[in-house]
Amino acid sequence: VQLVESGGGLVQPGGSLRLSCAASGFTFTRYRMSWYRQAPGQERELVATIGSTGGSTNYVDSVKGRFTISRDNAKNTVYLQMNSLRPEDTAVYYCNVRLTFSLDYWGQGTQVTVSS
Repeated sequence: VQLVESGGGLVQPGGSLRLSCAASGFTFTRYRMSWYRQAPGQERELVATIGSTGGSTNYVDSVKGRFTISRDNAKNTVYLQMNSLRPEDTAVYYCNVRLTFSLDYWGQGTQVTVSS
């Protein structure tokens, strides 16, 4: 299993970024995918999840209305569109898939920094 994130960077408050996570090594179309983030000194936080067909999405309250998770099952890729970014969104963002109750896989993470 391999998850490779991209798209992070430095953006001003109010700006936008689109994260991508390219997945391989498992049957992508069968699994829910998630984005997590971890800010310095804080625990890793679930940001958004999307069902295997893309029809079911969930978000942490702090990003509702600003972030959109989506997936392209033909490309084995999951996305996180982040709009109206705030300094408190600064974190390392991780892609995740849970194949079984005890088997989680993570990407290497991509840094998002929101600062003027």
